[in-house]
Amino acid sequence: MRMHILSGGRLRMRRSIYHPGAPREEMIELPVSCALLRHPQGNVLFDTGCSPDAATDAEARWGGVARAMTPIFQPEQSVLHQLPRLGLAPDDIDLVICSHLHPDHCGCNEHFRRATLTCHAAELAATKAEGAVGQGFLPREWDQPQGYTTFDGQHDVFGDGRIVLIPMPGHTPGTTAALVALEKAGRFLLASDAAPLDANLTEGHAPRNSWDAGKAAAALAEIRRIRAGGTTVILGHDDAQWRSLRTGEAFYE
Repeated sequence: MRMHILSGGRLRMRRSIYHPGAPREEMIELPVSCALLRHPQGNVLFDTGCSPDAATDAEARWGGVARAMTPIFQPEQSVLHQLPRLGLAPDDIDLVICSHLHPDHCGCNEHFRRATLTCHAAELAATKAEGAVGQGFLPREWDQPQGYTTFDGQHDVFGDGRIVLIPMPGHTPGTTAALVALEKAGRFLLASDAAPLDANLTEGHAPRNSWDAGKAAAALAEIRRIRAGGTTVILGHDDAQWRSLRTGEAFYE
């Protein structure tokens, strides 16, 4: 199995969301991390990142959400435009795993019409609850014609231990990480927003935009435990780590 780390776009947000005590006016730039997993049983995307349309007209795509997290990327930096460089088209993707259903993580879902979309059952329920749009669940992004398959607990995608989904609620009710086992490179945890920045993971403080700060802190503690066992954690939005990763056409196997 091969794993390609892909760009899902780039955002600008208030630094104080992630760093307690930071001045309110200070901003931070955040990459959006996604992954392509080429498993013998199918091509899998873990998150699809931002829609390329958010790069050209964020207000039209995201409405007021674009003021809280402002896209600062070009359309070609979206997952949709990176796949052809890897010899793939949207119809070549068999499964899309959604870590959660915020627009910066599921924005290209609409392009994968042949794929099965999957997420945690609690996440899908959250999108349909009262006030869901105010919590960042935008139907234009997550609500797709083929619907979603769901899981409740830990889920081994292909039954071989290569891709295991681990619920990490806190950022949202159904936030999920993926534990990926590669033959040569070892184990990776695709953490998404369960561990957005290294500072959150190392210091244990949950971001201010967490749905449940207590559960988010518990997820960070669990990820620290996993990392201590030798697993490499791919953070959701850490710019320093992003600059150190082999992204795009490079891969781990």
